[in-house]
Amino acid sequence: MQADYELHKKSRKTLKNMGDLKAAVLCPDKEHLDEWLAVHTVDFFNHVNILYGSIGEFCTPQTCRIMTAGPKFEYLWAEDGSKRPVKLSAPEYVEKLFTWIQGLIDDENIFPVQPDAPFTKNFRDTIKQVLKRLFRVYAHMYYHHFDKIRGLGEEAHINTCFQHFFFFVDEFKLIDKRDMLPLEELTANLCLKK
Repeated sequence: MQADYELHKKSRKTLKNMGDLKAAVLCPDKEHLDEWLAVHTVDFFNHVNILYGSIGEFCTPQTCRIMTAGPKFEYLWAEDGSKRPVKLSAPEYVEKLFTWIQGLIDDENIFPVQPDAPFTKNFRDTIKQVLKRLFRVYAHMYYHHFDKIRGLGEEAHINTCFQHFFFFVDEFKLIDKRDMLPLEELTANLCLKK
């Protein structure tokens, strides 16, 4: 746990001092990449959890009957090992997602807390799945709740969190470009402008 805390401090220090989110996501020399991925994944989960929590009262089974990101993208929930995904309301999807991620984070076989404890051979596949699903929550919030986010004065916060998230997943190729199509225009404007 101490090693995770130190990596977290390095990450925050880089963000604070550099202000350059692209540089902040780079894994420092001599740091284990899986450790870097784990620390950031936990941070991204916490960011999305807090952001979604701020608009949760507006995202109800009545207002968001299906987990979508606009009219073209619908997300179904699949339990681990399930062959048949199910349609859920957005809040049900997000609740299942957050519970699933928290279970992974709490499992020391997947997210080791002891220094030098090994990561599983499929750790990066797990991280990719977590981040792909967290992206879906960002996409849902931007498409369906951005007015509420703006009304709460959280626009700059969600944009900065999303930029950090995007630069990280882009740097380490953690989400397929096809999975990021719902926010392609936003990403071009927010993250790819020169």
